Amino acid sequence: MSQSIQEFLRWLDAGISPYHCVETAAAALEQAGFAPLDAAAPFALSPGGKYYVKSGSFLAAFAIGAAPDRFRIAAAHTDWPCLKLKPDPEQLAGGCCKLSVEPYGGAILNTWMDRPLSLAGTVLVRGESPMQPVSRLIAWEEPLLTIPNLAIHLNREVNKGVATKPQIDLLPLCRLVEEGWNKKDYLLGQMAEKLGCEIGDILSFDLSVYCCQKAQLVGFDGALLSAPRIDNISSCHACITALAEAEARGISVAVLYDNEEIGSNTRRGGDSSTLSTLLEKIALALGLDRAAYLDACLKGMLLSCDVAHALHPNHPEMADRSCAPKLGCGVALKQSPRYSTEAQTAAVVQGLCREQEIPLQLYMNRPDLPGGSTIGSMASALLAMPGADVGAPILAMHSACELMGARDQEALCRLCKAFYESL
Repeated sequence: MSQSIQEFLRWLDAGISPYHCVETAAAALEQAGFAPLDAAAPFALSPGGKYYVKSGSFLAAFAIGAAPDRFRIAAAHTDWPCLKLKPDPEQLAGGCCKLSVEPYGGAILNTWMDRPLSLAGTVLVRGESPMQPVSRLIAWEEPLLTIPNLAIHLNREVNKGVATKPQIDLLPLCRLVEEGWNKKDYLLGQMAEKLGCEIGDILSFDLSVYCCQKAQLVGFDGALLSAPRIDNISSCHACITALAEAEARGISVAVLYDNEEIGSNTRRGGDSSTLSTLLEKIALALGLDRAAYLDACLKGMLLSCDVAHALHPNHPEMADRSCAPKLGCGVALKQSPRYSTEAQTAAVVQGLCREQEIPLQLYMNRPDLPGGSTIGSMASALLAMPGADVGAPILAMHSACELMGARDQEALCRLCKAFYESL
């Protein structure tokens, strides 16, 4: 196993919530010499400098090259379809305490059943003033939860395709209880104990249920990679790793958005002005005026990185066979009206891959099966910047556990690095 794949497996295991994904990225950046900045304070930048800003589940990092007259931006998202914990979630039934959750994004719901699950995210506790609560990362590494299926004897149609009802079927069990057990503030008490604070100090939380399965190579040849959260930690890892290793030419930027799985229309999403605000702050700190900033956007390019649908060996009829990438055969260049890729930017990606001998495949949806959207078209439109959508092909997209070809991650990292180092 190569060192880059070992590191990718570590990212997958560490990124158990969007907040933990950002912390993993920030740690990698600091190890590579990137300095943290306060997004809400003036930027003091130097040629050749490397910096990053983060806010909860959002991160942007950038390196200043010798000729900072254009942006090279690689973007990904930190969120994934999962189950989100509701406030006051405790419910009692059948001698068990179960938790109320809400599906987040387009998850394949039944894949969350009969698995060891746990909780991770952020907890907001009392700060110096009500306007300044303190965010605390929290995670339980041990399995805390499970969602048991109904036995086939009681649900004889289950193998014919029975709808999963989130309000009934997806309430994870967290413990056995005795008659008279008081559920009030039970989960808050567990959070307070974990954080070493008082229950009264906790103001709010954002916790995700996550699958405890570890990332691992599978298959007789070890060429397949099975893991939760491949969509889209694979792209986060590629963007950050490439930025850390590349020699910046202009202004190289990696941005990790949140909330792509629910439409990106949030402050930390791709359909926001957050990135354009940060880019203008960078330009002004380098002494560029607004005209020069706009020129840098227009001369720049966005590489939107998100996973693609691989050809499914059991369902080849679901793909457009002329544009169906296979596992282990390289990065997918995604082209359709839903993506930011156009003829010009497709040519750029093709050229980079040919020059660097990076395996590349083409992906388009079957005409009657439109795929999901990505941040590429939104961010490209907001910045008036040409863009292209690329990603690793995977199977079981939006399942609790997904599958990819391990070599495709190395190819994606190489493409992002070549993109940053291009003139």
